[in-house]
Amino acid sequence: MNQPFEELQDKCRTLRLAETAKELPNLLREAESKNWTYHELIFNLLNYEINCREIKNIERLMKWAEFPEKMTFESYDLKEQSAVGEKQLNVLKELNWIDEYFTLIMMGPTGAGKTHLSIALGIHAVEKGYQVSFVSMSQLMYILKSREYISKSKTRYKRIITSDLIIIDDVMYMTYEAEEGNLFFQFIYDLYDKAAFILTSNKGPGEWGKFLGDPTLTTAILDRLLHRSEILTFDKEADSIRMKYRKVLFDSQTVES
Repeated sequence: MNQPFEELQDKCRTLRLAETAKELPNLLREAESKNWTYHELIFNLLNYEINCREIKNIERLMKWAEFPEKMTFESYDLKEQSAVGEKQLNVLKELNWIDEYFTLIMMGPTGAGKTHLSIALGIHAVEKGYQVSFVSMSQLMYILKSREYISKSKTRYKRIITSDLIIIDDVMYMTYEAEEGNLFFQFIYDLYDKAAFILTSNKGPGEWGKFLGDPTLTTAILDRLLHRSEILTFDKEADSIRMKYRKVLFDSQTVES
């Protein structure tokens, strides 16, 4: 018995196969033209729904991650830095370190490519189904201080603490008050053995105590972060990649004239 497309679509929606419901007429026409077996038809219907859900899930995770911009491996030139080679990068791309709750500390001067690499790894992780959060150290401090009375901060905080990978950019970029240091310690303490971290900083971990103002607190933080960690040191002598490839309004001839 032939059923109208509309009735079959309604049944798909009842089963919450929303994407399949929309595509059903095209799928059935393709099945007829290619003489699909029942097995092939069912397989392609279910496979279409699964693929659509995976795409929507990645879109949702990308939105939640709040990357400041889309920076991928395709635009990352390994030759521009000395922190990682091709072999090491391939190991990082496997993402086993996320499941093992590792901390990657990317240390080096401004413009060396730390943020680009961290975002590229974060986007790669999202594409593999991991929940990722990107936040600067200053943004994190604001969220930690305001999450009790600002709903947006509360929502952002919940997404961060449920992430598989947390990327904190510009760690110890400035000096923090004692209250902020305690909040950061509690944050790290609560997520120890629950999430992986990428931290970018232009200061080495040995200098962090000067910015938190409490050597004991800094030691406690580093004890947890460095338990399972890899420190990637970007060349201190390298020129800023941003400055090397900066865009200009005027060429030298225009300026001279």
